[in-house]
Amino acid sequence: MSSAIRIEQVSKRFGSVQALDGVELEIAQGEFFGLLGPNGAGKTTLISALAGLVRPDSGRLRVMGKDVQADYRAARRQLGVVPQELVFDPFFSVRESLQIQSGYFGIADNEAWIDEILENLGLTSKADANMRMLSGGMKRRVLVAQALVHRPPVIVLDEPTAGVDVELRQTLWAFIRRLNQAGHTIVLTTHYLEEAEMLCNRIAMLKAGRIVALDTTGNLLRRFSTHSLRLRTDRKMPAELLAGGTESGGWWSLPFDTFDQVEGLLARVRTAGCGISDLEIGKPDLEEVFVRVMQGQQAGQG
Repeated sequence: MSSAIRIEQVSKRFGSVQALDGVELEIAQGEFFGLLGPNGAGKTTLISALAGLVRPDSGRLRVMGKDVQADYRAARRQLGVVPQELVFDPFFSVRESLQIQSGYFGIADNEAWIDEILENLGLTSKADANMRMLSGGMKRRVLVAQALVHRPPVIVLDEPTAGVDVELRQTLWAFIRRLNQAGHTIVLTTHYLEEAEMLCNRIAMLKAGRIVALDTTGNLLRRFSTHSLRLRTDRKMPAELLAGGTESGGWWSLPFDTFDQVEGLLARVRTAGCGISDLEIGKPDLEEVFVRVMQGQQAGQG
């Protein structure tokens, strides 16, 4: 499959800070891709470089085969970026903002698509409202609309649901899923790891400007996370039962790899004379993977 984004040995330094350090990454057309990392890992710098807002010290970036530096205008037209910051023009209405954004890309007679975006993002009732009169959540919806107004094949979402309500998240993800199913490539950065786990087919994790994990979501979960038997007991469990286990908030957590190990764990608890008052199975999650990778465990690439 052809590449939607190709990043080749990209490095960028700001003074003494190495923001990007030889990043190598290829994202296929039609992927729903997650780009994760702690604050300061280089995610926003990488997105800014893709959008042509930051010039890397070395390396090369392409969007849909267009070189970001050598053919900036063509590359930028292939890309829609939803920024993390709430940036808006206070002098125009929502519809006027989208019309102006269309004009930046030389697109005329775009009203039908603008109406469709407004409807799908729950903005129809706000179409004629001035931007400065909108709530923070509504302003973020407009940022998403502006990124989509020129129908880009590649959409980058930089923390799109930060500080917004549940309704917007559900509306946004339903619309973005439909765009992905229609063939658009989606790149998502988020601190809501459950969103990335639910939405992304493949994930890269950045740390200090380098990719430290790159694989499918399923493979990362299998390689770096385990199931756990979580239970409450009527007395403190013996130390020999807690090999590899932890206690938090009155819950004991005992790790296991396969479900046929659960019966043995429960038998050991009963033999120790501990009564079980509550029990649940904890599934592997991306938050555990993220913490373990950021603590230095190597994930490799797949």
